[in-house]
Amino acid sequence: MLELGGIIILGILAQWFAWRLKIPAILPLLLIGLLVGPISAEFLSADGTKWIEPVWNGEEGLFGGKNLYFFVSLSISIILFEGGLTLKFKEIKSVGPLVITKLITLGSLVTFFCAGIAAHFIFNLSWEISFLFSALIIVTGPTVITPILRNIPLRKDISAILKWEGILIDPIGALVAVLVFEFISVGAGGEYTKTALIEFGKIVLFGSTFGFTFAHALNFAINKQWIPHYLLNVFALASVLGVFVLSDSFSHESGLLAVVIMGMVLGNSQSKYLKELLYFKESLSILLISILFILLSANINFEDLLLIYHWKTLGIFAIVVFIIRPLGVFLSTYNSTLTFKEKMFISWVGPRGIVAAGIASLFGLTLVFKGIKDAEYITPLVFMIVMGTVLLNATTARLFAKLTGVFLKKSNGILIVGASEVSQLIGAYLKKNNRHVVLIDSNHTNIAKAKEAGLDAITTDIYSDNLEDNIELNDIGFLMALTGSVDINKYAIHKFKDHFGENGAFRLVTEEEKNDPTNNPKEGLFSHTDDFTLLTKTTQEYPTINEVPIIDNAHYKKLMEATIANKNTIPIFLKNKNGELSIISSHNKEVEKTEKGFTLIYLGKPIMLE
Repeated sequence: MLELGGIIILGILAQWFAWRLKIPAILPLLLIGLLVGPISAEFLSADGTKWIEPVWNGEEGLFGGKNLYFFVSLSISIILFEGGLTLKFKEIKSVGPLVITKLITLGSLVTFFCAGIAAHFIFNLSWEISFLFSALIIVTGPTVITPILRNIPLRKDISAILKWEGILIDPIGALVAVLVFEFISVGAGGEYTKTALIEFGKIVLFGSTFGFTFAHALNFAINKQWIPHYLLNVFALASVLGVFVLSDSFSHESGLLAVVIMGMVLGNSQSKYLKELLYFKESLSILLISILFILLSANINFEDLLLIYHWKTLGIFAIVVFIIRPLGVFLSTYNSTLTFKEKMFISWVGPRGIVAAGIASLFGLTLVFKGIKDAEYITPLVFMIVMGTVLLNATTARLFAKLTGVFLKKSNGILIVGASEVSQLIGAYLKKNNRHVVLIDSNHTNIAKAKEAGLDAITTDIYSDNLEDNIELNDIGFLMALTGSVDINKYAIHKFKDHFGENGAFRLVTEEEKNDPTNNPKEGLFSHTDDFTLLTKTTQEYPTINEVPIIDNAHYKKLMEATIANKNTIPIFLKNKNGELSIISSHNKEVEKTEKGFTLIYLGKPIMLE
């Protein structure tokens, strides 16, 4: 009981430390597992036993016999199903960029063939094991990309490429690895006879059929509301495990393929409960991953680590990181608009993640049980690639971004909280003036209208933690809270000021602040007389943003006085000689020094000076 409780506690603590240190969780999880496993047995225990022993003498320990294999199988099936849920085929089309499509196709093929050949000739592994290794390291994954890039200001398109590559390649890489593993399994005797190939066909047939059929059946039952809401998540969990076991009983080793297909089909359905289902699976995956990777790394023996304690390991790591990854990226980005330095940065950031390590452990266990030659190399080799790439990228990505010149020295993007008509009008003007602007709102209708207008918009709850994980917002340096709720505006400033408002965080003034100019807040937006009600009324009556050239500073002051006198005219930005926009604060102190060549940007009724 102490060991099992310790694993759960250590796993959640590792997740918390990863969140605090802003690093991929897989790194502390694997390090803790190695510490309480092979390292403790070799260096820390007086009697040479592990602090946590998943399997001891083949039959004893926490998961003696095949119990570890069964637990890992079921856990990986849930993780792969969740990965399948995230693959949206329409997003491949909408994200579109040929670069991303090529990275997950051509880039994957380069990794698969080149890494397989390298493993075969460097470690003298069989071709089957070599290509299983290469299939496993195709996967990067959002769980390792996001923490690494979270605090690196990059141009939006570079962040988007890395983000979508990780999201889309996760289930695709898992599917390739599953197919290679199953191909090896049918030829376990070393001969790929006609019978063995028929068995492989059965695996693909049953896995695809069961996954496709039961995905539609579950979706049908959910949409017909045959399942009560409080049982929805656990019923889906039971369905995934049921499909895995059922498919496996019809054709051995087809279960993993079935759950990957099931996740992909369900993820591309039109179910209104899909997001809720995905949140539940994410929470469950966090718990399983926390337990799983401590268990798996603790189960490695010191002798397994000695297998790769060789110069060959460094050689294959260097080939994967410094040759294969750049080759795949440069081929995939050929004739694209990316510069050489941007391609270099994308080549550098390619950490392998949770899916690779988890499936490698499962396949390693299975193939060792079957007596497949060289199978004992799979787990330590993949773990080495995972830990090495995560550690390398986590410690050097920011520095490499600066060296290659893709690091944004100043974050000029603007995050607008609230996607009302006012926000859409202001956002459209900012976009027209080459500023990256993102609108966020929990109102689906407002977000839909903003997207129809060609604006970047995200449906999210301001009180959730998901927004800070969005690496496409890394170039955001200004925050504008434009909602009709005083509490939300104040909360947005409090929560996101440091993360998204490093260059300026502003909110609309409240009714009380508007009526008391002496209580004008430092973060007040536009002017002390303009609250959400007045902004909305002005936008409805005069839905235009006007520009007026400034002659000198005296002229500017007259214009500002006119905007205060006229309730239907609201100053919002000041444009300098270089065309750079600055947000007008309700203090108006930072923008008072103007000269000829500057432009006042205002919303509403045209200003008429006498």
